[in-house]
Amino acid sequence: MASVALATFVMVTSEFLPIGLLGAIARDMGESEGHAGLMVTVPGFTAALAAPVAALFAGRVDRRTMLLLLSTLIAAANLIAACAGSFAVLLAGRVLLGLSVGGFWAFAAAVGRRLVAAEQGNRATAIVLAGISTGTVLGVPFATAIGNSAGWRSAFGVVAMLALAAAVAQLRLLPRLPGSAALSLRSLPELMGQRALLAGLAAAALVAGGHFMAYTYLEPFLARVAGMEGTGVGMTLMAYGLAGVAGTFVGERLAGRDVRRAFVAAAVLMAAALGAGAVLGAHAWAAAVLVVAWGLAFGAIPVSIQLWMFRAAPSQVEASSAMTVTIFQLALGAGAAGGGWLVDQAGLRSAYVAGALLSLAAVAPLLAFASLRHRD
Repeated sequence: MASVALATFVMVTSEFLPIGLLGAIARDMGESEGHAGLMVTVPGFTAALAAPVAALFAGRVDRRTMLLLLSTLIAAANLIAACAGSFAVLLAGRVLLGLSVGGFWAFAAAVGRRLVAAEQGNRATAIVLAGISTGTVLGVPFATAIGNSAGWRSAFGVVAMLALAAAVAQLRLLPRLPGSAALSLRSLPELMGQRALLAGLAAAALVAGGHFMAYTYLEPFLARVAGMEGTGVGMTLMAYGLAGVAGTFVGERLAGRDVRRAFVAAAVLMAAALGAGAVLGAHAWAAAVLVVAWGLAFGAIPVSIQLWMFRAAPSQVEASSAMTVTIFQLALGAGAAGGGWLVDQAGLRSAYVAGALLSLAAVAPLLAFASLRHRD
């Protein structure tokens, strides 16, 4: 379990690493901050395509072998970014990262549940998904600090070494996990015909799009709108991640009782934090408090999504995970791209207003579909 959580931590750190160094990379590569946001958009879209392909073709391949391969690819992707001589090469490395992210997320949550007794499945999911918040609380600020002191290329290089360490840990600690066909083209229409699953996917798309529309540009927002210095930005990102770790386990407890209520509460809190940030973000103290509230809310969202999907399609865990990755990553990429356009056209605050509206809209499909509540 620990080796899977470590790999999740490294993967999330890799995917969101450019957020803490967006300004420096943009200046070095001669790009606008909005265009530099492609470093988040490109792996998001690539992961969206990779997840169902991995689920379709993985078949009975040992899941331990799959995770080892994907962790190694994460290391290679970061090394390409570290050595990139142009923005195009850097984006090529991010494409490779997207392939790894899509495949990894398609299997990681299901693998976590297979490593424990059935009654501990929710906690196993939370531990694996805690890598999202831990990558934010430790990985992104740590990489940002390295980038600020030794250059952004060094940050990518260090994360590449961590990815290799995660692969070694999986090699030594993970048991063999024979696979079964996760998804087939023949079963896809039946899966997509489940209304509970579709409601969860719609909510996941809206809340992910809203989150990444704003989160991709958090570093320039804190620096230029809130007026924070480098240390303040790093501390605020760390506080965001700490709140996210707490939110993951609070979300797991609440979702275990009533997944719909937990999901709705997290989406509403995130929308409120983003909207208030757009209004009060010029005050550094207010921006910091709202970012912490945002982290708490978003920490609960991935585990709420996964537990919703497990309940909606309990016999097709890997297939529903792959579909969730596709929707989530498409929304991630679209949100980052849309946020970049808004930042370049109307300023940083506009991305936060739009993110708040999308997050609030995620409540609608959850409230419209009530029957899942009675399955908990």
